[in-house]
Amino acid sequence: MATSLKNLSDYTSDNFIDISDKRFGLVVAEWNREITDTLARGAYDTLIKHGAKPENIFRNTVPGSFELTLGAQLLAQHEEIDAVICLGVVIKGETKHDDYICHAVASGITNVGLKFNKPVIFGLVTTNTLEQAWDRAGGKHGNKGVEGAVAAIHMLGF
Repeated sequence: MATSLKNLSDYTSDNFIDISDKRFGLVVAEWNREITDTLARGAYDTLIKHGAKPENIFRNTVPGSFELTLGAQLLAQHEEIDAVICLGVVIKGETKHDDYICHAVASGITNVGLKFNKPVIFGLVTTNTLEQAWDRAGGKHGNKGVEGAVAAIHMLGF
């Protein structure tokens, strides 16, 4: 979580396992695509940096953040996928849609991970403004995609 005390892209890799034989699924929402592409690039680059092979990283897109849950389930059900990283952006608007979407996605992603007994990572940027979203997609608060990849690696070593 990005705060004034922590940058999303700051982490230690001291206890990372060898991920050269691990397979990762990225589920990326198309809504706010410029931002989600930046999140996905952060996740991908971090996985590669720590030993994942490009051919073992599978990117799938879904229309919006609400669909991340089903996208995650469709990937997680495959035995050969070791971890799934879900990436999306929900920006508060004039209605309460963000409350409903964020709650549903958080619950759904948690349930998919428990159902398939593998890491399914919540990489949803939830902000009040577009500027805040960019701050968490490589801006002053780091990149939530990097954080998602790091969380997946940590959980695979749990």
